Amino acid sequence: MSSDAGILSRLSSSVSESPVVYKGKKAASDTAFVASKLLKSTGKAAWIVGTTFLVLVVPLIIEMDREAQFNELELQQASLLGSPK
Repeated sequence: MSSDAGILSRLSSSVSESPVVYKGKKAASDTAFVASKLLKSTGKAAWIVGTTFLVLVVPLIIEMDREAQFNELELQQASLLGSPK
């Protein structure tokens, strides 16, 4: 049984030291590094887009809504008072 354990030990050590295993681990490490960098840069871009939206677009939407309400109020007043001919 000890000879079987020796064979398994040598086989597992030769597989773990294999160039294919090394290249696989290196590729996985590189992939994880690139994924983390991409995630960080994507998060930064999302923050920039979200902040720009809040600063520029939300006030525009609010102002357009106010103008629409004002126009609607003018139309109601004109219909009640009668528009000048």
